[in-house]
Parts: sequence; structure tokens; C-alpha cells
Amino acid sequence: MGFRRAALADLTHLDIATDEHTNGHAWSDTLHLANLFRLSLYDAAYLELAQRRKLPLATLDQELRATARAVGTKTLGEP
Repeated sequence: MGFRRAALADLTHLDIATDEHTNGHAWSDTLHLANLFRLSLYDAAYLELAQRRKLPLATLDQELRATARAVGTKTLGEP
């Protein structure tokens, strides 16, 4: 319980922003990526956001990294 409370307290110090366009892509682009590459909706949403904003994807998941490369999205740690 103490670790959870400390972790939640740490989150208050992060500059977290939401993407106002994600909802508009959820049932189109995100769902298409999930179906095409057999991704969870969470992974597809993360990939769609990185792809749309032209940002590198931060993940250690090798399958998600391979999918990102397949759609032309760089991942952190790649040149």
C-alpha cells in the first residue's frame, strides 16, 4: 500500500498531457491497426498516436517494435 501511494504521489509531479484527437481516431485508425497487426487496442492506440504525431514509440515489446517499423514509425533507441 505504501509503494502505491508513493507512486501515485510521484505522478502528480509529471507534466502529463492528453491528446485531444485520440478519441476521433479510436474507431477508425486505431481499430484498423489493431485488426491489421493483431494488436491490443492499448498497443494500437499507442502506435496510432506515435504515428500521427510523428514521434518515436517507446516500448521494449519486440512485436510492437516490429509493427512500428512496418508502418514507418521509429522506436526509441533506433537511428
